[in-house]
Amino acid sequence: MSSADSKEKYQGIVKILLVTAALFIVLAGLKIAADIVVPFLLSVFIAIICNPLIVKASKYKIPKPIAIIGIIALILILVLSLGSLVGQSARELTLSIPEYRAQLKEQFIWLTDWLSKYNIKVSSDTLVEYLDPNAAMGIATSMLSGLGGVMTNLLLIIITVIFMLFEAPSLPSKIERALDNPDMKLDQIDRFLKSINDYLAIKTLVSIATGISVSGMLWLFGLEFYLLWGVLAFLLNYIPNIGSMISAIPAVMLAVLQLGIGPAGAIALGYVTINMVMGNLVEPKYLGKGVGLSTLVVFLSLIFWGWLFGTVGMLLSVPLTMIIKIALEESNEGRWFSVLLSNE
Repeated sequence: MSSADSKEKYQGIVKILLVTAALFIVLAGLKIAADIVVPFLLSVFIAIICNPLIVKASKYKIPKPIAIIGIIALILILVLSLGSLVGQSARELTLSIPEYRAQLKEQFIWLTDWLSKYNIKVSSDTLVEYLDPNAAMGIATSMLSGLGGVMTNLLLIIITVIFMLFEAPSLPSKIERALDNPDMKLDQIDRFLKSINDYLAIKTLVSIATGISVSGMLWLFGLEFYLLWGVLAFLLNYIPNIGSMISAIPAVMLAVLQLGIGPAGAIALGYVTINMVMGNLVEPKYLGKGVGLSTLVVFLSLIFWGWLFGTVGMLLSVPLTMIIKIALEESNEGRWFSVLLSNE
């Protein structure tokens, strides 16, 4: 091997190491600054969703300030209503947990009696300790508390969204003046905004339908806190692959305690049916080929963004990964990684 080849190979290795080190430093900085970055990301995505409504309102000669104030007011009403509902239901659920624990202990008596016939000595208290309903309900409360922590910055998010919506029309001209090849960058931005808008719009409608279906099913069975479980199903449906399954766990556990094993099994089957219809029939029909990401990438992105930004990162895992994919498609050095992320 010539000295020139050796030098080129050495420079390539050094470049890879530097890029890797810089990537780790950036990720560490993002994780440390998550309290600031997460509200900003939410503001960006809320502004992206709201901007088409502002544009549509302008076609009906509605002044832009009035349109922005109306949309922001509607968002605030929805957020505060859901927050009030979830908060009240969560408090009532917390107060009911001791009662559920006592019911669980009674239901385990027959199991301990049956095991004792085979000389297996297990205390019902031990079973309750390992299958504590408080831990099961904690799955729901931890997810909701993660969102609630972000909502403490609601005022900051709303103000940021308002400024973004006012600045949106001037963005293309700023990009044109700032970049060497603005046409390519504007095309990337347009594709990104269209992909995000399509995905979030369809996902939101499917999630609303999922939440209403779940609440209706649980109301028919007479399960307590059916509105809370419907809201949880609506929110977690944004998390790809596993969100719908997670939302079913606390509701089924409560059904075992309140209604018995038979109705709980029927509720579990109802969850599976709703998720299969929404996820395998309704959503693919309107998303077409989907978001352009492979199933494995969607799952891994869920883990990665959840680790980096918590619950909000899980909810935004697909849009954030789509940003990276679209950005890398136009890069000669990063196109290979974009291909790995795609479903083609």
